[in-house]
Order: sequence, then C-alpha cells, then structure tokens
Amino acid sequence: MGQEFTLNRRAFLGAAAGTAAAVATASWAPSAIGQAPLVPPGRLGIQLFTVRDAISRRDMSVIDPLTGEPLRGGFRGVFEVLAEARIREIEFAGYGQGANGPITVAEIRALLDAYELKGIGTHIGYTQFLNNIEQVLDDAETLGLPHVGTANSPGAVHGETTEGYKRAAEDFNNFGAAAAARGMRFYQHNHSGEFAIDPTTGIRLYDTILAETDPELVFFELDIFWAYVGQSRFPGFEPLQLVVDQPRRFPLYHVKDGVMDGGPSFGWTMTDVGDGQIDFQTFFTVAPHKGYRSYLIERDTAPGGATDPGRSFRTAQRSADYLLGLRAA
Repeated sequence: MGQEFTLNRRAFLGAAAGTAAAVATASWAPSAIGQAPLVPPGRLGIQLFTVRDAISRRDMSVIDPLTGEPLRGGFRGVFEVLAEARIREIEFAGYGQGANGPITVAEIRALLDAYELKGIGTHIGYTQFLNNIEQVLDDAETLGLPHVGTANSPGAVHGETTEGYKRAAEDFNNFGAAAAARGMRFYQHNHSGEFAIDPTTGIRLYDTILAETDPELVFFELDIFWAYVGQSRFPGFEPLQLVVDQPRRFPLYHVKDGVMDGGPSFGWTMTDVGDGQIDFQTFFTVAPHKGYRSYLIERDTAPGGATDPGRSFRTAQRSADYLLGLRAA
C-alpha cells in the first residue's frame, strides 16, 4: 500500500486530497463495529520513560506550582499515582530511582504487587543482550515480565543496511531463543529510522528484520507515533497494515500521539495521547486480536522540568482517560 497519509483521532484526514476515499476502500477499513471499549480492561499500561522525572526525584520533596501539593517520586510514589490513574501494566526503562536511593528488582516487584500492577516488559540495550543476557533475563524473571526487549535499532551494532539488519536478525533469533527458554518473549521497539530504504538494495530495513527473524522467537513493539513519522519520512507503507498482516508479531503497542506541524521530531511534535493527529480509534478497531495486546502510553517529552514538575503525571492521567474512554464508532 503506497499512498502516504496522516491520521486524525476523529477521522482519517489525508495528507493529500483523496486519502479518505483510499482509506474507505482499503482491505482493513472498518465495517460493522460494536460499542465495546477499544482498550480491553486491564491492558492499559505505560512506558516509565514517560514519568522518568518522577521516578528519579525524592519522594514528596517537590511541590507542584499549579496545585501547591507535594508530588510523589520513586517507584513507590509513581506506582501509587499510576494505579490511581487506572493504569495496570508497566514497562520499565531502567531499574534505578535516582534521589530515592538504591532499590533491588525484587523490591520493585514487591511494589508492583502491592499496587496490583503487572510488569509487562522492559527496554534493555542491544549490547547488554549481547554481553550479559542471563542477567537481563534474571532481572526480567524476578519482575515477572512476559516480554523483554530493546529500543535500539536493529542496525545499532551491525549498521543501518540490509546486511546489518540480517546480522541483527541472527542476534535477535538468539535473544529470542534464550528468552523463550525462560518463558519470555524477546521484542524490538521501533523508532522512525527502521523504515528507511537501503539505497544499495532498494529494500525497506523494517521488511528485512521482519523477514529474517523467526516469528516464533522474535516479536515487535509498534511505536505508533514513530511508525507514522517513518511513513512521512519514507513513504510507501502503512503502519496499520503491519499489524493486520502479522498480528501475532506485535503484542505490544507504544501509544504515542503527535501532530505533523514542522516540529522537532522529523517535522512532528509529540503531544498527550488524544491531543494529536493519530486516529487511535480506527487503528485499534481495525487491528485484530485486541485482547492479545498491551496498550502502553508513552510521551518522550512529558517531563516539564522545574517549571512544571507535575506535567508527566498529567500526561499519564490525561492519556489514560482518553484511551479508557475510546469506544468504537
């Protein structure tokens, strides 16, 4: 499917005239739709990178200038806030908590259990998998994670070429086999560069990693925002079609929103989920196996710094409210 388009959360808004008509005739266009929640109960989660400022700050030591209330920090404080926001699944971006002092993965697991949260995955560096995979899997096992993955590009070690991605596929298959032996799944999280086309082969890099990895061992976390950025940079594919074509390979979503306004992310600006142009309603309605997936809120730019230290918590709450309110049209 070669026509590029930008998605709006209320309706498909074509990047060029006629896009809406193309969507209406696509093989995955919605037809008879019910009124069930589009995010299944218990499957809403968050990537903790969104609230990394809160995890690292001293618990209760920061006052929100907008409310005058103390802001929670550390894993305990953050888990309390997320549980109140009706978020149930947690994806990790490291196991440290800054000013709150040392904490073990076993202690983090106890906090997950205390707040009735489920660890769903973790982002670990590609080279950590290469150099110390058993420790990576030990930590994931302690946390009870069903998935363990990397947010590094497949080209991070062997190069951003078709050949580099083929060599990465060998590594990923090995990582996947080791994870499967421990009852887990290995996955890779995309940014936009994976959708580039290798000029020497004419092959889209993401197509290579999909084709060269074992579908029983290697899975993918689709960052929906970055996939649409990738589409705008490297036209000729549809992010939704990736999931439609291989639904079981994408057990995890990063639900991230933005607007294509000339902003800093290759012409896009990140927003809270529901404030941008991406039509999650249609995406989640059309993509099959809804209950199979985890829907993980993320906004890389959520932390507001010293001037607005509560912003990342508001991102989590506002994004959760929007997603939990989604119903099929």
